[in-house]
Amino acid sequence: MKLIVDLENSKLLVQLNDGSFEYDLNSKEAFYYISKAWLRCGWDNKYVYGFTWLGRPIIQLPEDMIRIQEVIYQIKPDVIIETGVAHGGTLIYYSTLCKALGKGRVIGVDIEIREHNRKKIEEHELSEYITLIEGNSVDPEVVQQVKSLIHEGDKVLVILDSNHTKQHVLEELMLYSPLVSVGSYIVATDGSMEDFAGAPRSNEDWAWNNPKAAAEQFVMDEPRFEIQEPPYLFNESGISDRVTYWPSAFIKRLKE
Repeated sequence: MKLIVDLENSKLLVQLNDGSFEYDLNSKEAFYYISKAWLRCGWDNKYVYGFTWLGRPIIQLPEDMIRIQEVIYQIKPDVIIETGVAHGGTLIYYSTLCKALGKGRVIGVDIEIREHNRKKIEEHELSEYITLIEGNSVDPEVVQQVKSLIHEGDKVLVILDSNHTKQHVLEELMLYSPLVSVGSYIVATDGSMEDFAGAPRSNEDWAWNNPKAAAEQFVMDEPRFEIQEPPYLFNESGISDRVTYWPSAFIKRLKE
């Protein structure tokens, strides 16, 4: 794909394998293609490595954080499980929402929680909302530890952000999806890897070896779940597609 942006005439020329197309810059089509280029450019420049939440690096696209906030506000989960801790920024973010809502707690799972990150998380003002579990997220003992922290009747939301290979995410989906409440989601983040295959900081196999591929396979085999974009709670724009690193990420549980 090649883009030519003509700001003087407010036009976008898109060159694809099947031809060239021209759009007005105020069209949703122009926004879509420019957003795709922006996401790729942001990936190449490590754009998401420039944000913190209440003092901790968060390493997420701001729009994705706003969208997951909308989901959490609608569901009001009692437990948010996140695989992948890193610096702990997202754990702190979800804890902030729990505190604001007056309910909820967060369980963070990571194969290695580095000592300086653990110290910062445990010393944080919102640490009372967080339980850390160190170990491989697909290890049966780790899964059992997580299960032991969930009480009967808890409403559960799960966010997968650890090892992003298709096989690992598929295993996480199979192991953690039974914990998800009806009407809630298990979220397989970073499916945008599919679009970055061959780019700097990527691998060629990302075209198929990614969380989006895992999510799509999972819902084919599991009829109780489907990939379902959360509805916009407010939208007076002409835009209907999210600008996201999480395509096909929101997997909703439809029934027991």
